[in-house]
Amino acid sequence: MNAVIYHNPNCGTSRNTLAMLRHVGIEPEVIDYLAHPPSRARLIELIGAAGLSVRDAIRQKGTPYDALGLGDPALSDDALLDAMLAHPILINRPFVQTALGTRLCRPSEVVLEILPPMTRPFIKEDGEVVDAGQRS
Repeated sequence: MNAVIYHNPNCGTSRNTLAMLRHVGIEPEVIDYLAHPPSRARLIELIGAAGLSVRDAIRQKGTPYDALGLGDPALSDDALLDAMLAHPILINRPFVQTALGTRLCRPSEVVLEILPPMTRPFIKEDGEVVDAGQRS
Protein backbone atom coordinates (compact mmCIF):
# COMPACT_ATOMS: atom_id res chain seq x y z
CA MET A 1 0.00 0.00 0.00
CA ASN A 2 1.26 3.46 -0.87
CA ALA A 3 1.09 6.22 1.72
CA VAL A 4 2.11 9.84 2.15
CA ILE A 5 2.71 11.51 5.51
CA TYR A 6 3.10 15.24 6.01
CA HIS A 7 5.59 14.92 8.83
CA ASN A 8 7.33 17.06 11.43
CA PRO A 9 10.23 15.05 12.87
CA ASN A 10 10.18 17.21 16.01
CA CYS A 11 6.59 16.17 16.86
CA GLY A 12 6.00 13.03 18.94
CA THR A 13 2.55 12.46 17.43
CA SER A 14 4.02 12.66 13.93
CA ARG A 15 6.89 10.30 14.85
CA ASN A 16 4.44 7.80 16.37
CA THR A 17 2.22 7.95 13.29
CA LEU A 18 5.19 7.35 11.00
CA ALA A 19 6.29 4.44 13.20
CA MET A 20 2.80 2.89 12.99
CA LEU A 21 2.87 3.10 9.20
CA ARG A 22 6.22 1.32 9.18
CA HIS A 23 5.00 -1.18 11.81
CA VAL A 24 2.37 -2.48 9.38
CA GLY A 25 4.93 -2.73 6.60
CA ILE A 26 4.32 0.54 4.77
CA GLU A 27 7.27 2.73 3.85
CA PRO A 28 5.49 6.01 3.13
CA GLU A 29 6.58 9.01 1.16
CA VAL A 30 7.66 11.32 3.98
CA ILE A 31 7.19 15.02 3.32
CA ASP A 32 8.73 17.40 5.83
CA TYR A 33 5.96 19.94 5.40
CA LEU A 34 7.88 22.68 7.21
CA ALA A 35 10.66 22.51 4.61
CA HIS A 36 8.36 21.58 1.70
CA PRO A 37 4.84 22.84 2.40
CA PRO A 38 2.02 21.59 0.21
CA SER A 39 0.63 23.83 -2.49
CA ARG A 40 -2.62 25.64 -1.77
CA ALA A 41 -4.52 23.16 -3.95
CA ARG A 42 -2.92 20.17 -2.21
CA LEU A 43 -3.63 21.61 1.24
CA ILE A 44 -7.28 22.17 0.31
CA GLU A 45 -7.41 18.60 -1.04
CA LEU A 46 -5.94 17.12 2.17
CA ILE A 47 -8.29 19.11 4.42
CA GLY A 48 -11.35 18.16 2.36
CA ALA A 49 -10.39 14.49 2.04
CA ALA A 50 -9.94 14.31 5.82
CA GLY A 51 -13.44 15.74 6.28
CA LEU A 52 -12.22 18.82 8.11
CA SER A 53 -12.87 22.51 7.93
CA VAL A 54 -9.92 24.78 7.25
CA ARG A 55 -10.14 26.01 10.84
CA ASP A 56 -9.99 22.38 12.11
CA ALA A 57 -6.71 21.93 10.26
CA ILE A 58 -4.93 24.85 11.94
CA ARG A 59 -2.48 24.21 14.75
CA GLN A 60 -2.57 26.74 17.58
CA LYS A 61 -0.01 25.45 20.10
CA GLY A 62 3.54 26.62 19.45
CA THR A 63 2.58 28.72 16.44
CA PRO A 64 1.94 32.40 15.62
CA TYR A 65 -1.83 31.69 15.69
CA ASP A 66 -2.62 34.29 18.36
CA ALA A 67 -0.11 36.86 17.12
CA LEU A 68 -1.69 36.70 13.67
CA GLY A 69 -5.21 37.09 15.07
CA LEU A 70 -6.37 33.82 13.56
CA GLY A 71 -8.90 33.23 16.31
CA ASP A 72 -11.17 35.84 14.75
CA PRO A 73 -14.27 33.87 13.64
CA ALA A 74 -14.87 36.39 10.84
CA LEU A 75 -11.71 35.30 8.98
CA SER A 76 -12.45 33.53 5.72
CA ASP A 77 -11.08 30.13 4.75
CA ASP A 78 -8.96 31.93 2.14
CA ALA A 79 -7.38 34.12 4.83
CA LEU A 80 -6.71 31.09 7.02
CA LEU A 81 -5.17 29.18 4.10
CA ASP A 82 -2.99 32.21 3.27
CA ALA A 83 -1.70 32.18 6.86
CA MET A 84 -1.06 28.42 6.79
CA LEU A 85 0.92 28.70 3.58
CA ALA A 86 2.91 31.70 4.82
CA HIS A 87 3.59 29.93 8.14
CA PRO A 88 3.54 26.15 7.55
CA ILE A 89 3.89 25.52 11.30
CA LEU A 90 0.18 26.45 11.39
CA ILE A 91 -0.68 23.30 9.39
CA ASN A 92 -1.73 20.71 11.93
CA ARG A 93 0.08 17.42 11.71
CA PRO A 94 0.45 14.77 10.62
CA PHE A 95 -1.78 14.41 7.62
CA VAL A 96 -1.61 10.87 6.20
CA GLN A 97 -3.05 9.68 2.91
CA THR A 98 -3.37 6.00 1.93
CA ALA A 99 -5.57 4.08 -0.48
CA LEU A 100 -8.05 3.76 2.41
CA GLY A 101 -8.41 7.49 3.00
CA THR A 102 -6.90 10.68 4.38
CA ARG A 103 -6.73 11.61 8.03
CA LEU A 104 -5.28 14.26 10.31
CA CYS A 105 -3.73 11.80 12.75
CA ARG A 106 -4.24 13.51 16.10
CA PRO A 107 -4.04 11.43 18.15
CA SER A 108 -1.69 9.14 16.25
CA GLU A 109 -4.08 6.17 16.60
CA VAL A 110 -6.37 7.84 14.03
CA VAL A 111 -4.00 6.46 11.38
CA LEU A 112 -5.29 2.97 12.19
CA GLU A 113 -8.53 3.89 10.35
CA ILE A 114 -6.63 4.00 7.04
CA LEU A 115 -4.15 1.14 7.54
CA PRO A 116 -4.38 -2.60 7.17
CA PRO A 117 -4.94 -4.31 10.55
CA MET A 118 -1.99 -4.55 12.91
CA THR A 119 -1.11 -8.13 13.65
CA ARG A 120 1.12 -7.41 16.63
CA PRO A 121 1.13 -4.82 19.43
CA PHE A 122 2.75 -1.45 18.97
CA ILE A 123 4.32 0.60 21.76
CA LYS A 124 4.29 4.36 21.30
CA GLU A 125 7.02 6.71 22.47
CA ASP A 126 5.00 7.68 25.52
CA GLY A 127 4.49 4.04 26.46
CA GLU A 128 0.86 3.62 25.47
CA VAL A 129 0.09 0.33 23.77
CA VAL A 130 -1.93 0.10 20.58
CA ASP A 131 -3.35 -3.41 20.30
CA ALA A 132 -4.72 -4.65 16.98
CA GLY A 133 -7.56 -6.34 18.90
CA GLN A 134 -8.76 -3.01 20.31
CA ARG A 135 -9.42 -1.41 16.90
CA SER A 136 -12.96 -0.52 16.01
